[in-house]
Formats: sequence, C-alpha cells, structure tokens
Amino acid sequence: MNSIRQRLLLWQITALVVTSVLCSALTYRLAWDAFNRIRDYGLEQIAWSVVRHGVQPAVSTDATQRLPVLPSIPDRPAGVPLDAAADVASGEAVEQPPPPVAAEVPAEVPVEDLGQFVSQIWLEDGELLYSSLDDIGPPLQQPGFHLVQWQDEPWRVYTVVDRHQRVQVAVTSADRASDFAELLPSLVVPLCLLVLVLTLLIHTAVSRALAPLHALGRQIRQHDHPQELPAIETGRLPEELLPLGQALNQLLARVDALLSGQRALLADAAHELNTPLAAIKLQAQLARRATDAQRSLALDELDRGIARATRLVAQLLQMARLEPDVRAQERVPQAVAVDALAAQVVAAFSAQADARGMDLGLVRRDRATVWADPSEMQVLLDNLVDNALRHADAGCRVDLNVTLGEGQVWVEVRDNGPGIASAERERALQRFVRLNPQSGTGSGLGLAIAASIVSQLDGTLELQDTPGGGLTVRIGLPEHHEKTATGVPVAVLDESH
Repeated sequence: MNSIRQRLLLWQITALVVTSVLCSALTYRLAWDAFNRIRDYGLEQIAWSVVRHGVQPAVSTDATQRLPVLPSIPDRPAGVPLDAAADVASGEAVEQPPPPVAAEVPAEVPVEDLGQFVSQIWLEDGELLYSSLDDIGPPLQQPGFHLVQWQDEPWRVYTVVDRHQRVQVAVTSADRASDFAELLPSLVVPLCLLVLVLTLLIHTAVSRALAPLHALGRQIRQHDHPQELPAIETGRLPEELLPLGQALNQLLARVDALLSGQRALLADAAHELNTPLAAIKLQAQLARRATDAQRSLALDELDRGIARATRLVAQLLQMARLEPDVRAQERVPQAVAVDALAAQVVAAFSAQADARGMDLGLVRRDRATVWADPSEMQVLLDNLVDNALRHADAGCRVDLNVTLGEGQVWVEVRDNGPGIASAERERALQRFVRLNPQSGTGSGLGLAIAASIVSQLDGTLELQDTPGGGLTVRIGLPEHHEKTATGVPVAVLDESH
C-alpha cells in the first residue's frame, strides 16, 4: 500500500474502531454496574416498604399463639395479601381470623411473571409468615445483599431485620439481564452513529488535507517545456509541504543552472573548435596549392593547428570528466605524494620550457601528502604549469613550490611574465575566457579546469602578483596525515601538452 491517503484512512479509522470498541466495553461495564446499583437500591426500598406496611405479628396472652395484625396499608400487589388481622389493645387478645385467601391473578397476566419478583416475611424463629410465591421462594439469608442459587437459577436477594420479623425481597438475575437488554439499543445506536459520522468526517478531512499535494503535482506537471524550469509557487503551500516546495525549487534551480552551463559549454566548445578546424582546413588547402618550398611552412602551420585542436579536445574531455556523476564513478581517491608528483610534472615539461627558452624548476619541495584521485592531481599540476609556460614570454622563469603550513599543502606556480590584472582575475577562472585572444595560444580552459578540481577537493585557489612582476597561482589543499604515503606513478607527458 503506497498511497498516503489510504494509509491515513486505514490508521485513523482503525484507531477509531478500536477506541469505539474499548469505549463500548467500558460504557457497557459502567452502565451494567450502575443499573445493578439502581436495582439493588430498588430492592432495598421495597424491603423497607414491606417492613413499614406489611404484615406484623401480634403476641396474644397465650404464649403459644401468634396472631397477624392487619396493616393499615394493604400488602404489595405483587404478593397475596392477608385480608384478616387482629388488633391488640389494652392487653386483650381477639380471635384469629380465617386464613388469608390468595387473590386471583388476572387472566391477561402470565403466571410466570409473578415468579420474577418475590417478597417474603419470616418470623424471628425462622418460620415463613408470608411469601408472594406458592413455592415459598429463595431460602432465608443474612441481612444485606446476596446472590443465591435457587431452582437452578441465580437470584439477587436483599434481607432486612425489623424487631420480630425478617423481610426478604428477591429478583432473578435473568429478569435483570432482560431489563438491561432493553436499554442496550439506546447505548449502542448513538455510538454506531458517532462512528459513522466520524468516519465520514475523517475521510473528508484526509481528502482536504491532501489536496495541496495534488495541487503541487499539477503545478509541477505544468513545467513540460524542457527549456523552462520556473520556480514553484510556495506562498500558499501548507507548513508541512513548504520544505518540499523549497527543496524542489532548489533542485530546479540547480538543474536549470546545469542545463544552462551545458548549453554554454556546447556553444563555447563549438566556437573554439571552429577556429582551429577552419585554420586546419585553410592550411591544408594552402599546402595543396603551395610550391615545394612553401609546402614545408604550410605543413608546419597545419601541425600547429592540429596540435591546438587536439589540446582543446583533450581539455574538453577533462572538463567532461570533472562532472559530478562521471567523477563519482571514475574517481579513486588515495594518498598522493604531491612533492613526488610535482617533480615528475617539472621533468615532463622541461623539454617544452627549453624549446621556448624558459627556466622551469622545482624550487622548494616539502614532503606533503593529500587525499585525492591521482589523475585529478596530475591534471591540476599539468594545467597550471602549461598555462604558465604558454602565457609567459620567452626567457621568463617558472618556479614550482610545494610547502606545508597549518595543516595545508600549498602548491605555488610562479612566473615573471605579464601577469593578470586584479580586475580580470575572476574572469580568468571562467571557461573559454582568453584575456589576450590575439596571442593565438590557449583555449581559456586551463585555469577553469584547475579551479574546478580544487573546488571538488575542498581546497582554495588564489591568483596573486609575483614579487617583481608576473602571476602566482597559489593552491591550498587539506593535508592527509599518514606516516607513509605511496607516490602515484605519473606518466611522462608528451609534447602535445
């Protein structure tokens, strides 16, 4: 079940049903207890009413003879009254009236109904004086309430003692249960209606609460144009959906920036490739029409154009490999000895420096280790040294330093060439930006590639002035604390760099 709506409805309605069942059980128990207390109170009141108005024995002058006295208020209708009594006055006994005659039960009243309620009067010596049942009724109990089993049926009995008699009132438990069952519909029906109404309200509330999600989905689906990724309107979103809307806007902004960057990269790459390819085509045409003496010069220009196009394609490949998804797959970080790597880079570019009449050397070489991908560190140092050699004048000096300080590995590439003005240094780190297009060398990707690698290694890159004139590229990378670091073998670069 992947639907949030169905999950909410299932959990809430289940909780409602369970709660209703528990409340019903508790209500039933409390109502049953209260019903029994009320009925017990009724039994108690009936017993005392019989005491006040029922048959009372009268003691005659003959100790062996007990005479009933007719009460001033007739006996309970449920029993059979004693319609003869004696009055005891001034110590003079009167004759005992004839035995009481049971009243006839109306034909419309079932005989078994008379057995559901019993009243009894017992004399002090345990002799039954009166009973509303022909078969006597439950046996005499001690004063108070009792649950008595009589004739295979439980009875609720209340007994009270008053002077020379004991009055006992009893009712069957089945009679109580049937009376209580008549009250159950008045308890169950409102509860069922409450559950039904709450279920409908929960269903409506969940549907309304999830409506903003559907609205957000519709708003996102409206962005069907791949070139347009406008932000989602978050002003009317609920508080719970606001983080989701903000995260989606951030994602859309990153995707839009990525697409814009890719479009710009493709446009710039096409523009940059168009120039050397056009030159190559032109040089090839000139070489085809040139004489034998001029053909050598045309072929040299053709070689330089091919070399420039080859280097541009290589740098574009390096930029593509620095994309996050590609980098995550190809990157294999390990401990890299920067000092050893710097020595190999200087050795690889020494021939190119000599050809241009430049002095390339490794001035300071502290033992330093960083945690990085060896190929990325190779590309980083290659681009820095190559950039310095390309933009410095013939006869200039290019120095490479590797130092340690404050937990950082500092790599500096210094030259005493023309340098870069302070206002242009930020632009120099952007892709395809050539501050001196007339020079005809470089593609504007060297420093951009270096800045991208340093950023992904959590380092810093600064462009500074070299004392005495020139440019210093200063890079800081976190030092990798390890007692022994294995230097990564680096292939010697060819002249195409």
